[in-house]
Amino acid sequence: MVTGRKMMVALAATVVVAALVVAAAGAVIAARGRDTGQSATAGSPTQRTLVWAPGACVSRNGSRFDLTACNGGHAEVLALAADPPGLDGCPADTDEIVRVGKGRTACLQYFLDPHPGRPGGGGGVPRAGDCLGRDGREVPCSTKGWYGRAVAIVSRMDACPSGTLDALAMDDSVACLGSEGQVPVEGACVSAKVARVSCDSRLAWARVTAFGKSGADCPEGSDRYVTARGAYRPVTCLHLLSK
Repeated sequence: MVTGRKMMVALAATVVVAALVVAAAGAVIAARGRDTGQSATAGSPTQRTLVWAPGACVSRNGSRFDLTACNGGHAEVLALAADPPGLDGCPADTDEIVRVGKGRTACLQYFLDPHPGRPGGGGGVPRAGDCLGRDGREVPCSTKGWYGRAVAIVSRMDACPSGTLDALAMDDSVACLGSEGQVPVEGACVSAKVARVSCDSRLAWARVTAFGKSGADCPEGSDRYVTARGAYRPVTCLHLLSK
């Protein structure tokens, strides 16, 4: 699940997407411009004022989000949160996080499938079951090439549960990864980028012999090791498949 951040422009009750990156609290749509808290036509006595608030309805047209009357629309505002929302700022079933100005974000849930905020869906709030790339971006688990699947989302790396094999730091949280995807495990073959690959692959460069805190932890038969400062497993010990 943001791991991304979607850049948007807000005009009154309108938000327009400009670009996509990852944030720790999920995919956040950033708004530029002023937020009046109402629609452009809210001054009309015949129209109800539209404001970013829980229960409000939102329509989406491509990368454009607008507040709308609740006899239509594509999503509902579940909650308002700080900007950024933080680890627990939005409900777990949030599909989209939208910046609405004044230091606030709106947590949205779509009315119909697909729901990217569900575990493995590739969006919404990061949670256990989500898949991530090596850069920490949340991606749908149905796609190929993702690095690892989260077994937990915690506030600190040392809070990852037992069984965690790697961890990816995000802005204000940490994704603890299990053995799925490309996360290296002992006995597995890895590419020169230390990503797990089939031992029959032409990309197979070395076999993992152990993990440790320093090169001194590498067992006999290890030809070299690679280090990653600040990583969950700082040292990966390797036996080269070809020299």
